[in-house]
Amino acid sequence: MRTIGLLGGMSWESTASYYRLINSLIKEKLGGLHSARLVMVSVDFASIAACQQRGDWDEAGKLLAQAAQQIEAAGADFLVIATNTMHCVLPAIQQAISIPVLHIADATGTELQKHNITSAGLLGTAFTMQQPFYKKRLEQTFGLSVLVPTEEDQKRVHRVIFEELCVGKCVDESKQTFLRVIEQLHRQGAQGIILGCTEIGLLISQHDTAIPLYDTAYLHAEAAVNLALAGFAEA
Repeated sequence: MRTIGLLGGMSWESTASYYRLINSLIKEKLGGLHSARLVMVSVDFASIAACQQRGDWDEAGKLLAQAAQQIEAAGADFLVIATNTMHCVLPAIQQAISIPVLHIADATGTELQKHNITSAGLLGTAFTMQQPFYKKRLEQTFGLSVLVPTEEDQKRVHRVIFEELCVGKCVDESKQTFLRVIEQLHRQGAQGIILGCTEIGLLISQHDTAIPLYDTAYLHAEAAVNLALAGFAEA
């Protein structure tokens, strides 16, 4: 079994979900007392969020590259960055390490292709919804048409993520707002909705709507487990 390197803390709420999902999937696939071989560095999200707010992506990249180097030194075979937004500094991270990075958009795009989705709505932080690093990868690599909410709804979604979900709050009014935005994207042609922030799955799930949802935290964790177990045969 390969050792998964988990770069977490952005926020720790979703990183806890990653840890649970990865180990649950390992147990499901191998049974018994099996759990994941995993090393993790969890950063102080306040430092990263401050970089985001002032647009200092170079400094954010340096901080995460340092954390990634710690993970590699601890023996990880590949890296999982447990957040969508901070894949925007992936080049700086990858340049600092020799192990591969399992991109969250690739895990998501692969799943969408399996379901013949060609048009998807994207919910996430304002950075993920507005900047090209995520949408462009989905469009160019997987041929997806990516729709985002209106500017006002983007602000609402972003606020809920940072002011509520990242601090462990799940508010029903916010849930209804997300469901309204999902329905609007669906009416505009989205065949499915990408939960493109790893905290969103804490608020809404497939039980809440008939519109297909693609939880990036789950898909990323599943892809990590599949890679960790590729070629693995229990002794």
